[in-house]
Amino acid sequence: MRDLAGGFRYLLAGQRWVFGHGRWLGFGLLPGLVSLVLYAGALVGLGYGADDLTAWATPFADDWSSPWLGLFRGFLTALVFCLGLFLAVITFTAVTLLIGQPFYESLSEQVDRSEGGEVTESGLPLWRELWISARDSLRVLGRVLLYGILLFALGFIPVVGQTVVPVLGFCVTGFFLTQELTSVALQRRKVELAGQLALMRSRRLLVLGFGVPLALAFLVPLVAVFLMPGAVAGATLMARDLLRPEEEPAAEAVAGGFGPPPPAYS
Repeated sequence: MRDLAGGFRYLLAGQRWVFGHGRWLGFGLLPGLVSLVLYAGALVGLGYGADDLTAWATPFADDWSSPWLGLFRGFLTALVFCLGLFLAVITFTAVTLLIGQPFYESLSEQVDRSEGGEVTESGLPLWRELWISARDSLRVLGRVLLYGILLFALGFIPVVGQTVVPVLGFCVTGFFLTQELTSVALQRRKVELAGQLALMRSRRLLVLGFGVPLALAFLVPLVAVFLMPGAVAGATLMARDLLRPEEEPAAEAVAGGFGPPPPAYS
């Protein structure tokens, strides 16, 4: 429970940081607004076409009597839209980070600079950073799709599909959201995707405490846009502390009234 609360404090600390540095808040909003327009169009299209998709995928049910046909296809349509929403939430961050790579790199560096110590730079040209970010995002998306398909199938189980599965879905979403956000700072420190995931797994509760509340907030599109700069800032603070287990967390000063985050390793 201490780690769960600690992850949430990192999220709050990041929001406090950007609201205390208003120029960086405005700077970080632009990529999110572009992504919001793209995803809104995609979800509207899915909303209009999901029923046609389920009808096409279930021709064996054409002869079913009422109300079973409507209930069955209505349930599948809802599941398809929920799966689309799940993928939208988890990929929104990756796409926004890709669109706003220069913006968020600068924001993350500024957070590092404000916390003192050496400000690590990747030394790579922008095109190379974009390539690494896109490649890693596709690898993560593959993992997310596997989880999404599994959760989609489990959604057919009575009771479990309506209670446990949504909770697991938000946990998966929160975990990979955090990985995507911390990758901005970790990539600059030359930590490869495998190393990033190992760090996330080593502190799962900390990661979920950061990512699950953010995933819930990201269900509201405009909220996602406004929280994105602070999420990058908070993830940078988390990444700094995860990589130095022997030191006191640097985010303590930023966390202010929320109290210090937990140490990097138990």
